[in-house]
Amino acid sequence: MALTGPDIPVARAGQVIGLLGGSFNPAHAGHVHITKEALKRFDLDRVWWLLTPGNPLKSKGPAPMPQRLAAARAVMDHPRVQITDIEERIGTRYTAATLQRLHRMYPGVRFVWLMGADSLADFHLWDNWQWILSNVPVGVLARPGQRISARMSPAAARFERFRLRGRESHLLARHDTPVWCFVNIPMNTLSSSAIRASGGWQD
Repeated sequence: MALTGPDIPVARAGQVIGLLGGSFNPAHAGHVHITKEALKRFDLDRVWWLLTPGNPLKSKGPAPMPQRLAAARAVMDHPRVQITDIEERIGTRYTAATLQRLHRMYPGVRFVWLMGADSLADFHLWDNWQWILSNVPVGVLARPGQRISARMSPAAARFERFRLRGRESHLLARHDTPVWCFVNIPMNTLSSSAIRASGGWQD
């Protein structure tokens, strides 16, 4: 049965959709910054923020979904960006499973997985990570202090020959897979963990 509702994104065949996943616990201006850069650098039609039910690599769960959705919508107001809890609705917790399900739900839509360089550094710990890099274009955006660790990561080494140069980033979405691209962007040092540590967010 097809899912419907205000938090279920709509896309048509031929569109290029960037997917930025995470707990967004809480969402902040840094997420907004990399989203706008991704739209521009990777020539995306839209970006969906996928608020995960919980990160399998973290023992402690995030704040309740309604709280995180409301906070995300308070900071991200852009006509080409949609905030969604679709992972919770379709019952997936791992990125590879989510991508496989989205491909079935949205035939003909080209998805691009977006992540910060900090995620690339430990990407080899993700479930089915090699399938992700083999089947979905991946756009990696620089994060403070993470350039070297990301570029020297096991995932980067394994797929080095499939990397586009930063100046070719506009080709990423429509390039044959495997393909990924690392782009340097102006830095924004905000992080969810720092906001939580400062007491600015209650789980």
